[in-house]
Amino acid sequence: MTNLILDFRIALRSLFQHRRRTFFLVAAIAGVTGLLVLLNALSTGVSETMIRAATTLSSGHVNVGGFFKVTSSQSGPVVTEFAKVAKVVEANVPELEHWVHRGRGWAKIIADSGSTQAGVTGIDIKNEPDFKRVISVVSGRIDDLAERNTIMLFESQVERLKVKVGDAVTLSAQTNRGAANTVDCRVVAIAKDMGLMSKFGTFVPIETTRGLYQLRPDTTGVIQLYLKPQFVSESAAVAGRLRIALERAGYALMDSDASPFWMKFQTVNREDWTGQKLDVTTWEDEVSFLTWTLKVISVLKVVLLTILIAIVITGIMNTMWIAIRERTREIGTLRAIGMQRGGVLRMFLFESFQMGLLGTLAGALAGTAIALAVNAARIQVPLSVQLFLMSDRLHLSIHVSALTQAVVMITGITTLAALYPSYRAARLPPVSAMSHFG
Repeated sequence: MTNLILDFRIALRSLFQHRRRTFFLVAAIAGVTGLLVLLNALSTGVSETMIRAATTLSSGHVNVGGFFKVTSSQSGPVVTEFAKVAKVVEANVPELEHWVHRGRGWAKIIADSGSTQAGVTGIDIKNEPDFKRVISVVSGRIDDLAERNTIMLFESQVERLKVKVGDAVTLSAQTNRGAANTVDCRVVAIAKDMGLMSKFGTFVPIETTRGLYQLRPDTTGVIQLYLKPQFVSESAAVAGRLRIALERAGYALMDSDASPFWMKFQTVNREDWTGQKLDVTTWEDEVSFLTWTLKVISVLKVVLLTILIAIVITGIMNTMWIAIRERTREIGTLRAIGMQRGGVLRMFLFESFQMGLLGTLAGALAGTAIALAVNAARIQVPLSVQLFLMSDRLHLSIHVSALTQAVVMITGITTLAALYPSYRAARLPPVSAMSHFG
């Protein structure tokens, strides 16, 4: 232990003795670590924002939806007798925090000055606490969605329709039996846009969707399950287990398909069956048309990280070779007075470890400070970027685990990069090392 402490102190003094070289190398390591922290923060921030938007607007962490076919070619996104299905869910998903049910549909919204096509989601606003916390209302009152035949629109939809709170719009759609139907609604709230999905989605009371599509009171469009935070990453496993439980309970299930429900209409209408079939999906399935954003960021992060680590490894090895050459006589002297080869090896490894630790800590702190500053600045992103970030502002998410991982990984890499040069230094013969010039 005493030898280790002594080697550690010698290594530390050597770093201070060569302050300029140490500073530049530590700064390079700090830059790499800071960039890694920011890339992780961006990837995590986009993922969290996407999950929040998806699980607010169109999906739970796990969903039990499905289709009901009146005839083999006529279907609707309907779950009949949903209360019975919910009992199966509650009995087989211990990870469940709470569930809600929503109506699903697609309709034309008609106003005096324009019209637009949009997805119509029916909700019970009194039982949607998370929805009210996440949606940012810029005009009107979201609680007024408790009244029948009301509607909440997003800012981009309001611009197209040229309406305001208090105005009337008409929803026009076909029922599951193919009949045309309309419902008049009053605009009670206007919400801030939340990316691509809010461009084509509106919210009405679930009684309004039942009236529009002429459905019974015991029907809904989807049961959305919200898991406890520690189980969100296990959504796919929960969905797989739930499929088995529903089949055992006697329900017919659709084939597993990692696509949003609205992409399945053509497939369902081509299949020769009638009645009810359930469909179990995860939030990733319902926004699969957007998750490529996360994949692109992840690939970019890996490519940049590989390049930067290669630069760091090259820099560390070159620096250690230079240090060994400059200190060859010093190494010979240390060996002559009794330091063993292991001591020389440890000394240089400790130097690399100390540089790596100082650099990664500085980089982690700098990356965190930049991320916090970006969040505080509330930077507005262009519309084209909003569509995929699911937010109108850039958000970076910092987690202690990610910071720790970055520090440990980069420090470990810098230490390992010095292993071979340190080994060669330890192998120098004392006599030839002491007589070295240069």
